[in-house]
Amino acid sequence: MAPSSKLEKFQKRGVVRGKLIKVSYFQEQGLEVLLDKLKAQGWYELFTNTQMGCSQPDVAEFYANVALSRDVLSSTANEVLIEVNAQALGVILEVPATEFDLYVREDKSLLSKARLLELA
Repeated sequence: MAPSSKLEKFQKRGVVRGKLIKVSYFQEQGLEVLLDKLKAQGWYELFTNTQMGCSQPDVAEFYANVALSRDVLSSTANEVLIEVNAQALGVILEVPATEFDLYVREDKSLLSKARLLELA
């Protein structure tokens, strides 16, 4: 099966290597809570291990398959379904996720300039 044009587009793009965090800096600054959150989410190694990386074909496939339905972003990569719910992610990261549907509209012209400024 030939790859979709969307997948081909993403396969041509490079993948920027992720940022590594300096654990000692976060400890010195009293920000262990961030390290704890990374560990709880299973992301600690991803942000601290210089040997870990990502598969460029998998990243391209993920972006090519992204779909947004209401407050759930879903995609597949390497035959694995990935779903991210805005509300749950907001709780995990301790950031607001209210009125998420207003931020993900394809056509922002449906919102007035005043409403967009109010949401900012």
